[in-house]
Amino acid sequence: MNTLKTTMLLAALTGLIVGLAHIFGMTYGGGPEAGNSWALNALIVCGLMNFIMFWFSDKIVLKMYKARQIGPTDAPKLYNMVERLAQRNGMPMPNVYIVPTQSPNAFATGRSPSHASVAATEGIMKLLSDDELEGVMAHELAHVKNRDTLISTIAATLGGVVSYLARAMMFSGRRRGGNRGGGAMLALSLAAMILAPLVAAMIQMAVSRSREYVADATGARMCGNPDALARALERLQAGVTYSPMPESMGSPATSNMFIVNAFGAAGMMGKLFSTHPPIDERARRLREMRM
Repeated sequence: MNTLKTTMLLAALTGLIVGLAHIFGMTYGGGPEAGNSWALNALIVCGLMNFIMFWFSDKIVLKMYKARQIGPTDAPKLYNMVERLAQRNGMPMPNVYIVPTQSPNAFATGRSPSHASVAATEGIMKLLSDDELEGVMAHELAHVKNRDTLISTIAATLGGVVSYLARAMMFSGRRRGGNRGGGAMLALSLAAMILAPLVAAMIQMAVSRSREYVADATGARMCGNPDALARALERLQAGVTYSPMPESMGSPATSNMFIVNAFGAAGMMGKLFSTHPPIDERARRLREMRM
């Protein structure tokens, strides 16, 4: 059921992009024919981007966050922890990376369990105890095991395309000072500019939140210590609030890849559209687990 739901949400996100491109073409490109052409081009671009992300998403994200690959002698505690969890759960050993930031967080990436990487920030290794860090790395390996890493990257990519199209429509409208399709098309265009990014954010949120709950439960079973993961989530929330990920280092569009929202979620609207479930609810579910 979760796989079907995720597939439908990703299809909805793709449909939103195609519809937004169609409106853009009709409003600023000259009519229905231009709208159809833009929609077709958007579908082709989505397919191309997903192909690229399938093969290269891990390299792109790791480079974005300046991650450095480590071996057993570089950061023995982290490397051995991941190796032990992978062996215990019958998984291939992923590549292990350290992200040079004091913001405490972790993420996983890669197209499959045999082509996966897990990354921890310098800050998370300083903040958490050994059992809490093990819970976090188990959570990330759970994403790998459940093949969430590719899904999260595709959702982030499609969400970025929606934001780009909305901005393009806004700037095109400013340059032209109007449109060729009349008042109705202008109204539709303005509505699309405002609503499309919100709908995209809600779809991304639904994809990410459902997978986070599953990864929490799977990760808790993998490490055998749900309470340690619950404590880690609570400490990470406080740590990220105090020291969020620098936006110069990455992109808020990729925040859904991290175990907690990397760039923070300020205010009620930030929490409403957060790609992560509430930490207190995640911790409660973990503490209610019976091993």
